[in-house]
Amino acid sequence: LTLGDSSRRLTTKETELLKHLCINKNAVLDRNFALKAIWIDDSYFNARSMDVYITKLRKYLSEDPNVEIINVRGKGFKLLSQT
Repeated sequence: LTLGDSSRRLTTKETELLKHLCINKNAVLDRNFALKAIWIDDSYFNARSMDVYITKLRKYLSEDPNVEIINVRGKGFKLLSQT
């Protein structure tokens, strides 16, 4: 992941999650779909793990004010991009 002058190597799960968010840019990425696609099942523990990855991605992307990951209560996540 490269933003400006900084570059960061993402883990496999970070990459998969960011890929799904990008595919659904400015639309809701269904939480259960992402869990099943990336973690194979939607158990409580995998859901908590995904929340940690979302937090990491938010931190990485915070360097770009045009990009934001938001929660859509009861549905999933949305990658908002102004570009």
